[in-house]
Amino acid sequence: MSEFTVEAVTPDNWSDLEALFERRGGPRYCWCMAWRPMEDRTQADNVRRKQALRSRTDAGAPIGLLGYWNGEPVAWCSAAPRETFLRLRDDQQDEEGVWAITCFFVRRDHRGKGLSGRMLDAAVDLARRSGARAVEGYPVDPHSPSYRFMGFPPLFHARGFREVARAGSRRHVLRLEL
Repeated sequence: MSEFTVEAVTPDNWSDLEALFERRGGPRYCWCMAWRPMEDRTQADNVRRKQALRSRTDAGAPIGLLGYWNGEPVAWCSAAPRETFLRLRDDQQDEEGVWAITCFFVRRDHRGKGLSGRMLDAAVDLARRSGARAVEGYPVDPHSPSYRFMGFPPLFHARGFREVARAGSRRHVLRLEL
């Protein structure tokens, strides 16, 4: 029987994140730094993005979750306090206790098994255990030509998220009060 587990990324399992991201088809081109601040972000190459994400992990900052299928890393969800990201919504206010979910990645050979939903559930649980009072996601419609890594609205709606705003022309701002 297959077993799926989820763990927060820490220095102890960083090598699993590397293995997932650097595998063929993995998101090694961005290292999930698209929405995170970093020095010279527009000029940064993949090596510098990886170093920036690693330094956050080494400092103990939450960056997200890894999903394991029978002990092998197969899924990723970026989940962290919203203030650790760049501006995610046009009407964003400073609010303490709001977490943001900005990215999902599931290895191609494990797609279609409901792992994104399980990762989202784990991200909400992590936010709740960390004292968050709300969680936001920024999904796009399935026909969107970009930002598809942020998920699709039905994934969030099925878990009680409500639309509270739009971000740009493509992204919905969906929020779950905890």
